[in-house]
Amino acid sequence: MGQAFQELSAWQVMLAGLLFFGGIYLLFGAATWLLTHYLLPALGLGRPLDPRPLAPGQLRRELLQSGSSILLFGMGMIFPWGLLQLGWARLDHAASGWKIALEILALVAWNDVHFWINHRLLHTKLLRRFHLPHHRSIVTTPFSTYSFHPIEALMLGNVILLPMVVHDFSFWSLASVPLFSLFFNCIGHANYDFFPQVSYAHWFAASRRHHLHHACFSGNYGFQFTFMDRLFRTRLQADAAALLLKAHERRAAAGHE
Repeated sequence: MGQAFQELSAWQVMLAGLLFFGGIYLLFGAATWLLTHYLLPALGLGRPLDPRPLAPGQLRRELLQSGSSILLFGMGMIFPWGLLQLGWARLDHAASGWKIALEILALVAWNDVHFWINHRLLHTKLLRRFHLPHHRSIVTTPFSTYSFHPIEALMLGNVILLPMVVHDFSFWSLASVPLFSLFFNCIGHANYDFFPQVSYAHWFAASRRHHLHHACFSGNYGFQFTFMDRLFRTRLQADAAALLLKAHERRAAAGHE
C-alpha cells in the first residue's frame, strides 16, 4: 500500500486525502452522535456533561468550518507525499506487526505532545483569534472536532511531518494517526461522560477534561492523556465549571416556574 501511495500523482494524492478525511469525519461524527444521543442513554450507560442547549445554527456552522478543514487536510496530503518524492523521508515496506504496533504507540504519545504545544500556542494573545472559531462551540458535539480556523487546521494537521523525517515509519503506522486522532477527538467533543465511575485523571475521562476546557476557555490543553498538563501545571480542577452549570440549572428552574 505504501508503494502504491508513492506512485500516485499529486492530484490523486489530494483527491484521496479529501475522500479519506471527509469520509472518516462524517462516519466517526455520525456514529458518536447516534451513540451518545440514542444508544447509550437508552441503555442507561454514561451521562451528558453539559446540559446547556447548543447555540442557534451551531451544527451548520461546525459542518461548514469542518469542510474547510477537510479541504486543507486533504490537500495537505501533498506534503508527506512530497517528502517521500524528494527522498527526505522513506517508508518501511517490510515492517513487522510488532514494529508497526510500537510505532503507533510512539505516534500516539507524539500526537499528545504536538497537540498540547500547538493548543497552548493557540491560547496566547498572538494566536488566540485563530482559535476562537473552535471555541464558539461552548457545548461541544462530535462535529466540533474539525471545526477550526484554517490557521489552526494547518498547525494541527502537520503532526506526522517531523516524525517522518526522523524515522522510517510503516505506511500503516502513519495512516493510523488521523484515525486514532479523530476517534479521540470525537470522544473528547461528544459532551458525554462514557465512564462516570473512573477518576477525573483516568485516560477514559478525556471527555470530562475537554468539556471543561470548552466551558472555561482555559486549561486542559492536552489531547487524550494528562501528562503534558500535569508537567506544565495546566490541568483544571474537576469542578472548574460547577458554578457555570449550577447557574444554568437555576435559570432553567426559574424559567419553568
